[in-house]
Amino acid sequence: MDASHVESDLVNVLFTEEQIQAKLAEMARKIEADYEGEDLLVVGVLKGAVMVMADLSRALNRHVEMDWMAVSSYGSGTKSSGVVRIMKDLDADISGRNVLIVDEIIDTGLTLSWLVTNLTSRRPKSVEIATLLRKPDALAMPVDVKYVGWDIPNEFVVGYGLDYQEKYRNLRDIGTLAPHVYS
Repeated sequence: MDASHVESDLVNVLFTEEQIQAKLAEMARKIEADYEGEDLLVVGVLKGAVMVMADLSRALNRHVEMDWMAVSSYGSGTKSSGVVRIMKDLDADISGRNVLIVDEIIDTGLTLSWLVTNLTSRRPKSVEIATLLRKPDALAMPVDVKYVGWDIPNEFVVGYGLDYQEKYRNLRDIGTLAPHVYS
């Protein structure tokens, strides 16, 4: 689905599908350089990171192993609830491995901070984060992010995996959701 199908629900389009793909390719080149000759386990954070994880992994010109976690601090609203819940854990043992967490957005930082602490306790060789979007003005918890696509304003965005009540995930672009949709 493209933005024209939901244009009355969006204030504006922040990033087009083409811009997103170019940014992910740029991030992939940096990841390849940083992990050259190293084993890499890429961990996607469900559900939102599905699109980013798939396209970033395909942009990498190397083998990577993939796994998934489902961790939530949102519920059904537009603001973080502040309570982190683990919904699905990793299948792989990460001890002694390089782990790259892939997420679509860092908002408050609460979920990613908790996730890094949780994964670090499992004795990996390294844990780093790659995210397509980050909201610096919304950060409530510092999170060291190695790969960031774009910093964005503290607005509610949808598309490319980002949702509002499970809608808009399949939007190819990323846009700011109009307040009339969630008010």
